[in-house]
Amino acid sequence: MKVLDIAILNTRAGGEEPIPLVAATDLSSFGYFQRQGVKEMLTFFSKTFTKRTQPGQRQSITHESYVVHCYVRSDGLAGAVTTDLEYPSRVAFVLLTEVLDGFTNANGTSWRDSTEPYSMMFEPLEGYLVKYQDPAAADKVTKIQKDLDDTTQILHKTIDSVLERGVKLDNLVERSDDLSRQSKMFYKQAKKTNSCCVIS
Repeated sequence: MKVLDIAILNTRAGGEEPIPLVAATDLSSFGYFQRQGVKEMLTFFSKTFTKRTQPGQRQSITHESYVVHCYVRSDGLAGAVTTDLEYPSRVAFVLLTEVLDGFTNANGTSWRDSTEPYSMMFEPLEGYLVKYQDPAAADKVTKIQKDLDDTTQILHKTIDSVLERGVKLDNLVERSDDLSRQSKMFYKQAKKTNSCCVIS
């Protein structure tokens, strides 16, 4: 699970295209010479998909092995998070809400007047990118779900172990029954042998 890009955009800048205000990317999984092209594609996806998202809506768009999660607030501030296919969409939208709220708290409404790409500052964005690489650590509900899944897995292992032990116990019980029959037969045989030769 990986977050590749978080972008904050102004969808009401007067032009038809949303303007990226600030972005953070993690392109470490790509080769050095691929990174610029990938970054341009991520910007293109963010702009294109937020443009096609209605205000107040959230949507996830899958493209090849990546998903772009978009959220456009009613005031025109938008966010886009690009992740791999395994990343939980609920966590991506929690991330978007947190990032947009933090951005608004830090910058107020000054973003509305911004018409230049990447003209705003929001230093915590890199921190969000790092924090949300592990969705279970970043999101409490996902962490609880992961803990429940682990507990369920442990319980299944325990039940399997008990069943395994049960099979082994059955084998022991069978063996003990066999031993009992053999011991009884030995006892009877010994009794017969001893009865024919009485020593007085």
